[in-house]
Amino acid sequence: MSVVHLTVKDFKEKVLGSEQPVIVDFWASWCVPCQMLGPIIEELSDELDGEVVVGKVNIDEEQALAEEYGVFSIPTVIIFKDGGELERLVGVRTKEEYMEAIQ
Repeated sequence: MSVVHLTVKDFKEKVLGSEQPVIVDFWASWCVPCQMLGPIIEELSDELDGEVVVGKVNIDEEQALAEEYGVFSIPTVIIFKDGGELERLVGVRTKEEYMEAIQ
């Protein structure tokens, strides 16, 4: 499964309405740590295919979502379950830390 690029128009449906847990990476193209995190997010998407939805929000294009979810530092990864925020990880972490947070 590939990473889903989320917008304000589809966030409610694809994240809050999802029956599966959702990992959302808030990022920007100019952010070097975000670029470092990108391959980890791709790996999570591949490894968790069918179990978890993995999405990305470009904060430059979707400022309203970043504001709504209080994203002040990037990268920020928020894990949603049953329409609510389950956990928030700020900064680059290891793949194992994201996997542990999902469990």
